Amino acid sequence: MDNLSAVLAANGLTMANVVSTTVYLRDISDFARMNKVYGAYFGANPPARATVQVARLPKDVALEISAIASR
Repeated sequence: MDNLSAVLAANGLTMANVVSTTVYLRDISDFARMNKVYGAYFGANPPARATVQVARLPKDVALEISAIASR
């Protein structure tokens, strides 16, 4: 989430500009923990989100997030 914030900031945007995300989890049982962190970054009005479990992610990470932001 810090990386996403940094990428947005480098383009003059904030987390408030994010309109949609897709969260890819290696293990869906991590959803509650991920959701807590996600909520801390997006607050009361989070963007639309899809969350899916995947078999494997690049570099064997546990989570990947794709985001769409709008000016």
